[in-house]
Amino acid sequence: MKTFFWSVDNNVDNLDSYPQILEAADLLNKNEVVAFPTETVYGLGGNALDDTAVTKIFQAKGRPSDNPLIIHIAEQKQLHQFVEEIPHKARQLMDAFWPGPLTIIFKKKAGLLSDKATAGLSTVAVRMPDHPVALAILKNAGLPIAAPSANSSGKPSPTQALHVKEDLNGKIAGIVDGGPTGVGVESTVIDCTEEIPVILRPGGVTKEKLEEFIGFVKEDQALLDEKHAPKAPGMKYTHYAPNAPLYLVTGDKNTIQKLVTRTRTEGIKVGVLTTEENKNAYEADFVYACGHRSNLESVASTLYEALRSFNHSGVEVIYSEMFPSEGVGQAIMNRLLKAAGHKVIS
Repeated sequence: MKTFFWSVDNNVDNLDSYPQILEAADLLNKNEVVAFPTETVYGLGGNALDDTAVTKIFQAKGRPSDNPLIIHIAEQKQLHQFVEEIPHKARQLMDAFWPGPLTIIFKKKAGLLSDKATAGLSTVAVRMPDHPVALAILKNAGLPIAAPSANSSGKPSPTQALHVKEDLNGKIAGIVDGGPTGVGVESTVIDCTEEIPVILRPGGVTKEKLEEFIGFVKEDQALLDEKHAPKAPGMKYTHYAPNAPLYLVTGDKNTIQKLVTRTRTEGIKVGVLTTEENKNAYEADFVYACGHRSNLESVASTLYEALRSFNHSGVEVIYSEMFPSEGVGQAIMNRLLKAAGHKVIS
């Protein structure tokens, strides 16, 4: 398959009538799949109403079919087509965080959305992205668009169009390059079908921010104990993993360096994931500084770029520093633990 590649300046006026945007929307209406940027990561979009289009998403990614997709919309009024009700707390969150990196789970109306998009569940996960290119494509398509991250399943999510091209060139109809994404980790997922909303996946909107608007929210047991099966899209299987095995290491930089040195004496090439504060502290085969520890948002925004960079470095094992689990740090640690398969060296 030929993959069309369009470059769009997301700062220009009248994006809605931009030829590249119209071409991408037209492909979506023809039930093809197209990758486009959002404020979190690049998404792989397809018509959420059509089984054929949704099947193409799963096939291109190699994603298990029992893993539901998030539905993306451009306007809140689209919700009424396929959602049974909008609870009061969900409405409060929509008003506060949409468009933005928050996915809300609702009870689904039967008969409209492809059952493949929701993996046959009675609920549906929905968000409104905060990116001019994404919104322009969604408005022109006029459809609810199912869009997981635009990467091969299990690999680090793409934060640049080049990452999408590396994984999916020749497998999808088009890629819209709108520059690097901002938040860098996927949206927070919150289930509003229960009386007390439950965070199923941490992301760009923290628990603390959510509670400012709707009071106490619970966290899915799977976030607190890996033995519990997760409920959120994108959380059921191993994700975000670089090619080389990744280990999280507790302890200070001296502890990590001793581990690096010992591993290298065995003839193994070692990579270290750290931050700007410690980038000169390690003697290893490859060191990647992922933002600033003093600003965890900067770590989140470069995390997947960091994990992908190790694939081109030739390292055979990767050791990563740990991060605080408060605020956006919870999302960072969640993704790192998934990428490492919960391998932690104490």
